Amino acid sequence: QVYLVESGGGSVQSGGSLRLTCSISTSEPKKYSLAWFRQGTGLEREGVAAIDSDGRTFYRDSVKGRFTISKNSAHTTLYVEMANLQPEDSDTYYCAAAPPWSVLPNRFLDKTQYIWWGQGTQVTVSS
Repeated sequence: QVYLVESGGGSVQSGGSLRLTCSISTSEPKKYSLAWFRQGTGLEREGVAAIDSDGRTFYRDSVKGRFTISKNSAHTTLYVEMANLQPEDSDTYYCAAAPPWSVLPNRFLDKTQYIWWGQGTQVTVSS
């Protein structure tokens, strides 16, 4: 079982920055693949960034060069640093975890690969 709690959302102006944090509670957290997803009202949940147990990172094209995913050294906190935010980045952001070594190749941004989810944190970017 994995428990995830997000924080750090808020409102910023276009071009601003935010850092989201996800607290991870589980045994052996290093083994899990982790990701950030976002979802707008009435829209599909989409993968934003992911990090596997070896530390490899994956990003959707629209956030490459602006978002950075990372973990603390104890693997108990997941971050995403978001820079140059745009109004289209406004969504509810969720962190997610997948069982150890279960994510299929090239599927790290696929929501169907993840089992455990946080409650979400809202990001609003105004123009």
